Amino acid sequence: MKIKKGYVLKEIGDSCVVVPIGEAAKTFKGVIALNETAKVLWLTLEKGADLDGLVDALTAEYEVDRETALRSCEKFLEKLKTADVIEY
Repeated sequence: MKIKKGYVLKEIGDSCVVVPIGEAAKTFKGVIALNETAKVLWLTLEKGADLDGLVDALTAEYEVDRETALRSCEKFLEKLKTADVIEY
């Protein structure tokens, strides 16, 4: 899976958002607000990680077991898929 072209992470003060640029801005209206956990996942996705890589990133960053991390990753990916921001 990978982030579709035209979506970038921007940090504005203490907030972190994903914004569409270029052609993506024509079809996607708005921004996606990310919390700290989602930011870790987004940055890991930018590096080309698969689901296991995302789970590894969460377990390395936070004190969380793999099952909990997996559920969090799946929810995050589902939201990005619904927003049509990632492709498999």
